[in-house]
Amino acid sequence: MNHCRLSGSFSVFKLLLPAVILVFLAGCSSSMTRVETWQGNPAQAVNAATLKAPGEIRVTEVNGRSVGNFLMNDLALDYALLPGKNDVVFVYKTIWAKTTVVDNGESKVDVVESKPQLASFDAKAGTVYEFRFNKPATRREAEREMKDFSAEIVTSGGPVATVSENYVPSQALARTPIPGAAGVQATSAAAQGNALDTLKSVWATASDEEKKNFLRWAFE
Repeated sequence: MNHCRLSGSFSVFKLLLPAVILVFLAGCSSSMTRVETWQGNPAQAVNAATLKAPGEIRVTEVNGRSVGNFLMNDLALDYALLPGKNDVVFVYKTIWAKTTVVDNGESKVDVVESKPQLASFDAKAGTVYEFRFNKPATRREAEREMKDFSAEIVTSGGPVATVSENYVPSQALARTPIPGAAGVQATSAAAQGNALDTLKSVWATASDEEKKNFLRWAFE
């Protein structure tokens, strides 16, 4: 009897899980389009600059603080930056449909990704910045360009603030470090929270392949 109840509960959970995921994704698209890159409530935040990143650009760190844990990696996001020196680490990713027949379970696309890039520049209060880069027309062209890829950070008016270079971890200083205790507390809170909090916590640490397998299972 207990086994039947458990099986029934699991079936209901599996049926509801896709809906939970869709609601969470909808929340992400509306509330996470602007990402604050600092900790706490610094006074300069009221005059924050904005760095607009298209879906092809995935920002992973700003001033040593991780900002890249999102359910979907191809979201166009705005990053709020404190005025002054900012170190932005990112990668550029292009996706191309495969022209050959693929086996069951094999990805139908090829992903061509740049090496991690570092863009360091002085952000001016209230200024809007954007990424500017060459967009390849074919997969082969993308593969060639990725070897020496770089992107410009420009203001809306056009002037170039900086040009990115290959990222070496020792280049960027962690100006807004996250204390170790805070990370432990966050993990503990997720473990003691509801099912959605737990799912979000596990998702952030999952590999790309594990995420694909999970979503495949959830929507079967």
